[in-house]
Amino acid sequence: MANRRNPRHLHLNIIFQLLALLSHSSALFSPPDNHLISCGSLTPTTLDDHRIFLPDASCLISDNPISISADANPPLQSHTYASLYKSARVFTSPSSYEFHISNKGTHIVRLHFYPFSTHSHDLASAHFHVVASGFVLLSNFTASSDSPMKEFILKADAEKLVIFFVPVDSSSFAFVNAIEVISAPADLVEDRARLVQADQVLSFDGLSKLAMEIMFRINVGGPKVTPFNDTLWRTWAPDTEFFYSNSIAKNVSFSGRIVYQRYGPSREVAPDSGYNTARIIDVVNSSELSSRMTWKFPVDHGYKYLIRLHFCDIASLALNELYFNVFINGHLAYENFDISSATVQVLASPYYVDFVADVGISDFLFVSIGPSRFVGHSRVDGLLNGLEIMKLNNTVGSLDGVLPFALVLHSSRGGFSTVIRSLICWSAFVMLSAVGFMLILRRRAESRNRIAWSPLPMDVKIAKGGQFA
Repeated sequence: MANRRNPRHLHLNIIFQLLALLSHSSALFSPPDNHLISCGSLTPTTLDDHRIFLPDASCLISDNPISISADANPPLQSHTYASLYKSARVFTSPSSYEFHISNKGTHIVRLHFYPFSTHSHDLASAHFHVVASGFVLLSNFTASSDSPMKEFILKADAEKLVIFFVPVDSSSFAFVNAIEVISAPADLVEDRARLVQADQVLSFDGLSKLAMEIMFRINVGGPKVTPFNDTLWRTWAPDTEFFYSNSIAKNVSFSGRIVYQRYGPSREVAPDSGYNTARIIDVVNSSELSSRMTWKFPVDHGYKYLIRLHFCDIASLALNELYFNVFINGHLAYENFDISSATVQVLASPYYVDFVADVGISDFLFVSIGPSRFVGHSRVDGLLNGLEIMKLNNTVGSLDGVLPFALVLHSSRGGFSTVIRSLICWSAFVMLSAVGFMLILRRRAESRNRIAWSPLPMDVKIAKGGQFA
């Protein structure tokens, strides 16, 4: 006789499934601060990922804001943000946006600059600075349709985050299409990384206090990941443009479940679609330890960079079989990396490692994965799932040049050349004042010496160094 399923068990099963769905939905990231602004628009704009961007009037501070709309549809019709690039806010004088911060700490700031042209303004000719939270984000900036979005990570420790848009001089102007200010999850930026130098690896502390610009976010071995498939609405580009293709590497994919552990990185650090693909070093073709997978990225020289490597062992058939080395700019950054130990003996579980490196005068940054001397029984000798490169602010608090925050704001009153002239005049005044003051002191001292002078006694000796003995 066939077993008949108890209806009560069916009801309980349905309830458990609903509870599981509810618990999953409640676990999705909901940022306390989630300011989405469509600049220059009079009505809300809804994206394909269901986010709604509101008009900017409530947070805009400007003496003479100008709203413009594209005369025709922007050519980026397939772009994720195409609907936001049909309007813009133009500033001919320093202006700002103020955002209330309910949850102080690390925030993601995305600024959109699509340079369309109208009968009154050609946005490609705009020339301006952008500063926020004590940092210079962009300096002498001119927008390009090739990369219309700039993304930053910075600390917002005040009740308001103010973003300034400052024309370079009185003949120029600034513009912006859209702004995103989003609270970052607590585990997005750790405070410590591995500082990679030519002859040693040290600890780099204070990372969370720095401003960062996202330069590259790469899905290794997989397709493009759009904001629709990322809980933080990020884009992950394929790595093919940056990868040194050779015979030792092979793409792999994984259709199983990615295991996010309680004390490991969350989906907000990187999505499933980033961890279920990878490039691996094929053990058959990597008999030499010198065999490496290498990625090459163009960067701005003179800055330090945070390099985050994402790992998820979706290729090994068993634990404790995969060991490999990590190289940054040709220097050994992590020797005999053991994914099984890092993930506490769980396969298909995400893990990332942060490195900081200074590219010096070079215009390129190299990341490599190579075989370890530890020989396991795995069918692979190395693996990488994802890669992020972020520029760190320099010593004057800038992500773009040597102009500090205070000087950018001051330059808005009369242009950068006026500031330089002011600094030169002020320096000359200070130097002349100092020289004059020293001359006065010298004359007074000489006057006293003439009045009180008398010959030295014959029994006084002069010691070495000009001191009296």
